[in-house]
Amino acid sequence: MEPIDTKLDRPDIVAATRGGDDSLGMEGEADFATATLDQALFWRNIYTEILAMEESVLERIKQLMVNQSPQARREVELTNLPVVVAQAERFRSRLGFWESCVQAHQ
Repeated sequence: MEPIDTKLDRPDIVAATRGGDDSLGMEGEADFATATLDQALFWRNIYTEILAMEESVLERIKQLMVNQSPQARREVELTNLPVVVAQAERFRSRLGFWESCVQAHQ
């Protein structure tokens, strides 16, 4: 019997790993190489929207951390913050891909 990797079954681990991988697109996302201008504009808008939300989440986390104890703040710095930062970077990177795609069509 093979051991089961419980990390693969944990949604938090899957999300954290996915969040930091800018090679992964969203479900149904068009391919950069074959995307039409309309598709590129659509995905640029989607990633703009998501990135704005992630930046708001980061700002709110930082505001909340101000009033936390040093221990709680440190744990957030080690756990929550890196995940949200990685997700924001992924969305920023994907937005850049789609921005380049839009520019290539114009």
